[in-house]
Formats: sequence, C-alpha cells, structure tokens
Amino acid sequence: MTTDVERIRRALSEADFPAEEAGLVSCAAESGADEDTVRAVKAIPPVEYADLAEVPQSVSLDDGRTDAERAAQSRDHAHPTVTERERAVPPNPVVDELGENRGS
Repeated sequence: MTTDVERIRRALSEADFPAEEAGLVSCAAESGADEDTVRAVKAIPPVEYADLAEVPQSVSLDDGRTDAERAAQSRDHAHPTVTERERAVPPNPVVDELGENRGS
C-alpha cells in the first residue's frame, strides 16, 4: 500500500525547509505518521526539497485503484499517463475477418 498527499502533508507539517530526505524521514517518523507514509518518504530521491509542495511529486501516491485494477492495467499496457492515441489498440475484428472496414 502507498500513501496519499494529505497523509504526507500531515507527516511533514513540522518540517523545516529546505530539507533533505533524511530530515524528512525523521520528521515523518517523529510526527507519528503511519508505516506506509514513512516508507514512502524513505523512498524519495535523496535531493534537497525547497518546500512541502515538492515532496508529494516524488512520493509514490495511492491512486485509489485496487491491486486487480493495477494488474489489469499492467497487462493491457494502459498507463494513466499515456494518451489514448498512444495506447496499443487491438485491431477491429471486421478488419481482421474481412480485411476492410465497411464504414460501420
């Protein structure tokens, strides 16, 4: 499981910015953040963050999908950041069978 933006903000509300990963991890742990949130903060790149708004951009956030939905998306190669025209689309069954689409 991952975390969400609100949990990150609560965990890091007392952090002094600019801050680096180690300082943010200790701040999240000291604030009593849940284990998933602390783990997500530990996984951010080790760079200096200018303010709290930069941190959620580097954290793996919960997008509300179930494990089954993530698996289906991975299986279908339908990534949420890929536009519809860039997705792999199966061929039209009419084209497969007849070799053409009759305008339907």
